Amino acid sequence: MRRLRVLVFAAGAAVLPGTGCASAAPATTTPMPSTTRVSTPAAAVRPAGLWGRAIAVPGLAALNKGRDAEVSSVSCAAPGSCAAVGFYKDGGGHRQGFAAVERNGRWRQAVEVPGLGVLNKGRNADVNSVSCASPGSCAAVGGYADGGGHRQGFVAVEENSVWGRAAEVPGLGALNKGGAAYVSSVSCASPGSCAAGGDYRAGAVGDWYAFVVSEQNGSWGTAQQVAGNFSTGPGGDAGVDTVSCGSPGNCAAGGQYGNASGDQAFVISEVNGTWAAAQAVAGTLSSSGGAQVTSVSCASAGNCAAGGQFDYGGYNAAFLVNEKNGAWGKLIYVPGLNAVSRDAYLSSVSCASAGNCAAGGTYDEGVFVASEKNGVWGKETTVPGALPVEAVHSVSCASAGSCAAAGSYQGTGRGYVLQGFVT
Repeated sequence: MRRLRVLVFAAGAAVLPGTGCASAAPATTTPMPSTTRVSTPAAAVRPAGLWGRAIAVPGLAALNKGRDAEVSSVSCAAPGSCAAVGFYKDGGGHRQGFAAVERNGRWRQAVEVPGLGVLNKGRNADVNSVSCASPGSCAAVGGYADGGGHRQGFVAVEENSVWGRAAEVPGLGALNKGGAAYVSSVSCASPGSCAAGGDYRAGAVGDWYAFVVSEQNGSWGTAQQVAGNFSTGPGGDAGVDTVSCGSPGNCAAGGQYGNASGDQAFVISEVNGTWAAAQAVAGTLSSSGGAQVTSVSCASAGNCAAGGQFDYGGYNAAFLVNEKNGAWGKLIYVPGLNAVSRDAYLSSVSCASAGNCAAGGTYDEGVFVASEKNGVWGKETTVPGALPVEAVHSVSCASAGSCAAAGSYQGTGRGYVLQGFVT
């Protein structure tokens, strides 16, 4: 069975936050760049502990002729220096991938990822994740459909503020004999030192397998299977949905695996360049299944936070779990969320330092963000601003109390139009 992929988003626009980590023109949501309101994905950023207003991603509306865009991920290397990525539909209704960068607090125009159009002969591309180790030094990953209609994975690297051409993930094609690979997440501990992960199918039918791939000194290695201890027996699917690196060679990843009860959540740690066996998240094992780690963030080696959701009987509860000094603890619910929600999904976690993190997601009555200060998670709140925000897909913290958020809001016009925002 195919692994559950929880991408909570509203139908077609993107937005960015407008203050804090970025600023540009007006917007509504969490801190990030600002711009004018348009039918495109948005992102948000926040200054000194306050979430900024979301703004539309500059230039995305012009690309988004098919009126369906989304900001999937945002990353801030320093206050006012961020990158956001996602997808849009061109005039022919085909999905293409874009990247937008914020420099000196101002968001620049969204552009198609260089080289991705050449790979994307099947006209179905997206950029799922971006990570910036320093201003102007980022990596982005995603997928595309080749000429045969098979799903492949790519990576693109920005060096000295210039994006290089997208290229297939080394070694993934050899594993991906089923023609269905997904690169879900990337994380960079320093320029030229990153890790990415996802899943692939080894045959036309059968189970899915988790993989990671690492970059060292600017050179990407070969994709390798991980979480093999869970990829056994009927329904033994496994996949990496999120990766984060606290330092070069010291990372964490999370995702889900299948057992007789359904999908369960796992975490896995890399120590000094070697990936350990995966372990189930304590407290999420459920006879209903439906569990998944959707996001992980490491402030330093062995000090991380992760989050996701699990099924508790027809509904989903959002959770957080911390790793401290190399040991993973037990989950907690997002504070205050159970009081306002029956069905919640956690999309993103970001840590600026150990014990100082932020998280965001969506629930049945709206969207939420939450902050952790000195190891204590505060109560959830909503994204500030006037935009009708429908989903928070990503948060990023450049320093404690200075974070950005990105996601989708409902735009204007005929039908259901989604745009992107940032804060």
